[in-house]
Amino acid sequence: MNEIFLDTETTGLSFKDGHKIVEIACIETKDLVPTDRVFHRLINPLRDVPEEAFKVHGFSSEVLKKEDTFDKIADQFLDFIEGKMLIIHNANFDLSFLNGELKRINKPLIEKNLVIDSLEVARNKFIGTSNSLDALCKRFNIDISKRVKHNALLDCELLREVYINLLDVKEPKFNLTNSSQDNVKFNQNKIYNKNVLKITKIELDAHKSFLKSEIKKNFY
Repeated sequence: MNEIFLDTETTGLSFKDGHKIVEIACIETKDLVPTDRVFHRLINPLRDVPEEAFKVHGFSSEVLKKEDTFDKIADQFLDFIEGKMLIIHNANFDLSFLNGELKRINKPLIEKNLVIDSLEVARNKFIGTSNSLDALCKRFNIDISKRVKHNALLDCELLREVYINLLDVKEPKFNLTNSSQDNVKFNQNKIYNKNVLKITKIELDAHKSFLKSEIKKNFY
């Protein structure tokens, strides 16, 4: 299953209070390696953008009124994320807006069992400390110099790097596939076998006998 790193920007903190989504960004990965497939849309919220929200993401009502409304991009968005695991930082926030918008236009809702909340992962790992995206980037020495404003697309890429570090894995470089012989193919020339070969008692006894009789002085 491919993954989707997802982020949104909004006009405020609560969909129930009438706030709306103004930006959606999704970066698709396979085994955490980008596939170069990206979904990114600015959205006309059909309402004003409060000054506090503008200070956070920099999208004005004037700019957004030229964009499509959510109902116009909903099918493209759902097609892009279908059948993929979503990785979201503070997932409850984004899902409340996304499912609020989807419910309003009678579209399928995003199921929580297909969502990993990276904030929860971080809280379980770093108890009692700040686990905001900025704080985690600083903890893992990830460059955030371009993050002058909150930007959903940039935040998706930062989240991917954070998530890799949260899992204690190195930056993935290869897509590894299993062959029918349970081999892992790294390149065209080398195949490494994962099977564990058990040595028989006869082979072990023969080896011990060889060490005693054939090697007069074993330096190792």
